[in-house]
Order: sequence, then C-alpha cells, then structure tokens
Amino acid sequence: MNIIVCIKQVPDTAEVRINPETNTLIREGVPSIINPYDLHAIEAALQIKEKVGGKVTAITMGPPQAEDALREAISMGVDDVRLISDRAFAGADTWATSYTLYKAIEKLGYDIIICGKQAIDGDTAQVGPEVAEFLNIPHIAYIRKIEDVSDKYIKVQRLMDDGYDVVESPIPVLLTVVKELNTPRLPSLKGKMTAKKAVITKMDLNAIGAEPDNVGLKGSPTQVKNIFAPQSKADRKMLQGSIEDQVDELIKQLRGLKCV
Repeated sequence: MNIIVCIKQVPDTAEVRINPETNTLIREGVPSIINPYDLHAIEAALQIKEKVGGKVTAITMGPPQAEDALREAISMGVDDVRLISDRAFAGADTWATSYTLYKAIEKLGYDIIICGKQAIDGDTAQVGPEVAEFLNIPHIAYIRKIEDVSDKYIKVQRLMDDGYDVVESPIPVLLTVVKELNTPRLPSLKGKMTAKKAVITKMDLNAIGAEPDNVGLKGSPTQVKNIFAPQSKADRKMLQGSIEDQVDELIKQLRGLKCV
C-alpha cells in the first residue's frame, strides 16, 4: 500500500502579515506550523499502514523552509518525504498548486492520497478535490472515520450537517479528513532523532515533469487583487431599560442605519 499525505506549512495564525505590494503572505521570519488538519491526515495514513502495511510518504509544496514541516512528519513516523520546491511555483493559486501536486504524486505512485480538509491560511478546501480530478480518481471529503480498508477498497464515514454517510470506494482514492477522525500522535524521541538526520529529497519543475505555463503565478487562472485586515471600530452603544425597551430601541437604531 503506497499512501501519500499532502501537508502544508502555514503561518502561525497569530503572526500573519500581508505584503501590501504583492497581496501575499509574508512567510520569512514568521513562525510556521503544519496545517492542523494535515496532522490528522498523517495520523490516518500511519494507522492505515499499521493495519494493512505499506509505505507512507509526506509531500509538501513550498519554499525551502517547508523542510521543517517534513521533518516533523518524519518524527511522527512517516517513511519518506518530498519537498516540491521551485521558484517557478511561487504565486500559485489552488488550481496551479493542485496541478503541481498532481504531477509530483504521479511520479511517486499512489494507492491512497490523504489531505486535511482545508488549510487554515486560505480556507478554500479546494486543493484535495482538484488533485483527485487531475488524477481522475474518486474523492471522498470530510472523513470522520475509516471503518475498513484493504488493498482493493476503503469504507469510510463522511461527515454531513445532519449526521454522516457511509461511503465505499475502490482504490486508488483521495480522502480529505476532519479533526474528528483521530488524535494525532506525538513525535517520539527516536522519531525526532531520525528527522534531524534525514536528507530531504527535493523535486523541482523538471523533476515532476510539469508544464511551465501551468505552475506558479503564470499558471494561475485566479489572482488576489487586494487583501486587507478589517479595521476594528470602537463605536458601540449600550441599550438601557427593559427587554422590550431595548428591542424597540435596537429596531430604531437599525432603521436609522437603513439595515431594516
């Protein structure tokens, strides 16, 4: 069983800064973490390996500093890692990112691909499904439990607003997982030592065999034109009196703002 886990290094949400000229996240010098949902994806991959055997490979697309995320994945127990990195990949939207990951995964080979349901920096939840579309394989979203898995099929529970669906799929398949799925294991001391010594294999544009016109900013059909943090306003009013008086006053205030 060849299991691929797609992870992403994201800025610590308390430290996010935006470049006003490029409208992109400033990552240099900013504390980074593995996207929290991706930790659940790593744990799911390791549990599948423990049940049916195989190999777990974690991949990430990003700048050289994304090696730190891969080393953390190694410390948790993954067998191999790949850093998908090239200046040509900079500025990619979700389509170009998905294309790049698809080309890398295609080179590595796969049976099951696992992603977190979304990244906390972009919150689009698009990359996993788009990778599946590029690979032309089934995709099941919002996995809250893996009921059964073999080398031929997988049976899972898919989280829904009013409960869950039970879904079976042949393998190969791509899954996106939610935090209810499991509790990610902590890195072991042995894992940390292995991670520290590990040689991180990099895959650039030529290594994955991607078309230059389909990656990075050049290959992105969508672009962010403007991004900003909303300004906080200190203008607030306290309503006095009975509940009925407060409701009447609130309605009057809202009508004055042309909101009602």
